[in-house]
Amino acid sequence: MQDNSLVTIICLCYNQEKFVVESLFSAINQDYPFIELIIVDDFSTDNSKETIEKWLIDYPEIQFIANEKNLGSTKSFNKALKLAKGDFIIDLACDDILLSNCVSLQLKAFRESRFKNLGVVYGNAELINEQGKFYFYYFPVDESKKTIEKRETGDIYLSVISGGNSICSVSSMVKKSVFDDLQGYDENLAYEDLDLWIRASRKYDFDYIDEILIKKRISTTSLGTHFFLKNDERSRKINYSTYLIIKKAIALNKTNVEQKAILKRMHFEMILAFKTSNLKLFLNYILLEIKQRICIIMER
Repeated sequence: MQDNSLVTIICLCYNQEKFVVESLFSAINQDYPFIELIIVDDFSTDNSKETIEKWLIDYPEIQFIANEKNLGSTKSFNKALKLAKGDFIIDLACDDILLSNCVSLQLKAFRESRFKNLGVVYGNAELINEQGKFYFYYFPVDESKKTIEKRETGDIYLSVISGGNSICSVSSMVKKSVFDDLQGYDENLAYEDLDLWIRASRKYDFDYIDEILIKKRISTTSLGTHFFLKNDERSRKINYSTYLIIKKAIALNKTNVEQKAILKRMHFEMILAFKTSNLKLFLNYILLEIKQRICIIMER
């Protein structure tokens, strides 16, 4: 890998006018010079589009896509991905902030990794609130800000499908060839990362950078807060997408060990469906588990 590899940062914005400028500056103010920035506004209902257009006056070379209707993150990202010329891709939400050495550390990991089939690298993140105040670290750290619990690397498929190896998605860099191979995000889903990590880890190795690479903003509108809400329409869509992702993973499994591992993820999601009063989804998981256990018995 050459040091002048182009990195495409795709910035997705939806109603983030208060944070978008800081996020965009973090993308272009990297200590690595070869950056392509593509911005997508997903038909924001606040002044995000106008804020971006004003910022772009000083950066006319940067590509900007303004959706004419709300498409969601998966379709918006894929639109930008088709325009991307970089060898590597970063998916950046427009309320998050890349640290200035994020890209250079990610490229260094790709260059020096011992894994020959490396497709994804990721690191740690500092979680902040809407005012930019520190919450905690995505992965707990010691006094030297090094991750306390060792991360699994290489072939992590089994760990990902069981739910034991969460990936800090916001701190990840993915080879463009991996996205091309997997045909981008699944546009039938309400969110993208779990499905991508399952499909990518089935075919490619992952590596971990033990550094803080990004500040991730947590707000009341953040996707992560909606997984656990009762009687919430967005929650239902998100958690149903997880159900679809699990069904896709079952189809990717090749061994009985993998088929058993997916049961751990199913149990967690089943409990979540019950706690969020999503009884239809809860029943779907029960039926899926019965079918899964029958398949495991038949394969013995």
